[in-house]
Amino acid sequence: MDGPDLSDRTVLVTGSARGVGRELLLSTADRGAKTAVHYHMSADAAREVAAEAEERGAPETMTVQGDVTDPESVDGLFSAVEAELGSVDVLVNNVGDFAPAHWADIEFETWNRVLETNLNGTYLCSKRALPAMCEGDYGRIVNIGYASSGKGLVSPKNFPYFVAKAGVLMFTRMLAADTQNDPVTVNAISPYVVENSDEFPDELPQDRPANFEDLIAPLYFFLDPDSEYISGENIEVDGGWLPERV
Repeated sequence: MDGPDLSDRTVLVTGSARGVGRELLLSTADRGAKTAVHYHMSADAAREVAAEAEERGAPETMTVQGDVTDPESVDGLFSAVEAELGSVDVLVNNVGDFAPAHWADIEFETWNRVLETNLNGTYLCSKRALPAMCEGDYGRIVNIGYASSGKGLVSPKNFPYFVAKAGVLMFTRMLAADTQNDPVTVNAISPYVVENSDEFPDELPQDRPANFEDLIAPLYFFLDPDSEYISGENIEVDGGWLPERV
């Protein structure tokens, strides 16, 4: 898949040791970016991704550990990336736990973890990345949302996840407005069901989940230098899913 030239750009994708984060990170390695593979607990998996990123064209790569819900940890992980690869030019806020259970059955600790990883993590990492981005000539923040969460989609099952992702999209719009005079864009990609999802509904749009390439395409679009006037937008990668259909 063709994409923007990311040579001399440093990319940090949170939660890139596995799943969607891994594939998004590797897609930037394909375009020549220096890549930082972030992980919390999966050190071995992160090292494997870093090795593959190098094989796929990343001129420099590293792994970096951190808890995106902790301000000191976030500062530490960014400092580590800056020391080895330079300032972060592209931040993809991918980390986000979910809890596919009825809201009344979710433990309070899990409830908080879903909110913190999705919303607080996006806030903390974006806040830490922005000063250097604003001082440069190019900055891209891409947040991972969830399809239809911006429309107030709710369900008794997995409720804190919907709340958190609605907050992520609100944060995306706010931050885009707040950086409109800076060389930074802030956008979101919101999938429905992806090929690595833990659960699949009985019916899927186009009879399939989104594949990783379906998510990489809008990522490349947002990272392209020619997309500098597009900020505060959300691309839903859902195959035409309409949750309110009757």
